[in-house]
Amino acid sequence: MSNVENDPPEQTVCSAGLSVATEPDTELLHPREVPLGGPRAMRVRRALPNRDRRMVGAWCFADSYGPSDITGQPGMQVPPHPHTGLQTVTWLADGEVRHQDGVGSRRLVRPGELPLMTAGRGIAHSEQSPPDHSSSLYGAQLWVALPERFRQVPPAFEFHSSLPRHELRQGSITVLAGGVDDAISPATTYSPLVGASLTLSAGGQLSVPLEPEFEHAVLALSPGLTAAGVSVPVGAMLYLGRGRRAVELTAAVAGQALLLGGEPFTEDLVMWWNFVGRSHDDIVDARTTWEAEHDSDVGNRRFGPVNGYDGPALSAPALPNARLKARGRYHPHH
Repeated sequence: MSNVENDPPEQTVCSAGLSVATEPDTELLHPREVPLGGPRAMRVRRALPNRDRRMVGAWCFADSYGPSDITGQPGMQVPPHPHTGLQTVTWLADGEVRHQDGVGSRRLVRPGELPLMTAGRGIAHSEQSPPDHSSSLYGAQLWVALPERFRQVPPAFEFHSSLPRHELRQGSITVLAGGVDDAISPATTYSPLVGASLTLSAGGQLSVPLEPEFEHAVLALSPGLTAAGVSVPVGAMLYLGRGRRAVELTAAVAGQALLLGGEPFTEDLVMWWNFVGRSHDDIVDARTTWEAEHDSDVGNRRFGPVNGYDGPALSAPALPNARLKARGRYHPHH
């Protein structure tokens, strides 16, 4: 998914080298609404990057959306756009999205299936609700920052139609990335992390095992969710810190959430628009290349053409007047 804001925030250079011991035990991160496209765009709830906290492990971006009634509407329509230095994870609770990318991948994604795109040195992709889409669209889009030694890997796409799952009396745990107990996802990862989809029955309770060396957060996709004794509104994220061996969740109504976690990211990074780099110059180089390539016939493209998409690609927004500067992994009041 693209960050299609015309004026992306400049607070997107993250530093993770600060002592984790100073972090709070829990912290509720409220999302902001962002339009996904033009004037008639669907709106998404962006929990990461947040004003107070910009990463959880290597997870650096988290949008959730729906459930939305898209009967008679185009639904999700995100034109070709570029990425660098990250992996994208799409997770649907309802509906379907067609993925096309610069390495030739074309997939219709449905609930319970995991498309994982590794941008590495650069890739472009589009995301669209198909013309014959169902009436509802509901899900999340996540980004994982790549460590420096893997940041320039060749772009790639993998698709997993089934994932390991713990079926429990009052809910389930589906492992998207990493592992939960003995359930290990087949998805390729480049740093120690975990991602899991959690479902709870109405009035249900769920105890989710955690790796104590990881920091974790719970992203609420539905109302009535409580995690670690804290009510988490739809689209909000509860940061859980480190040192926990489990987190307890309850749901007033049948619902869903995402668990995100990993070893605290120990590298500074710059995230602007759809690019993750290590310096202002990295971003300038990626933006300049994208503007020269998209909608042109140049050969040997860094991002690759998105064949099969009918329409123009997204242009990159203007860079800020000042150089992008490090602002810390989280807000200084921590």
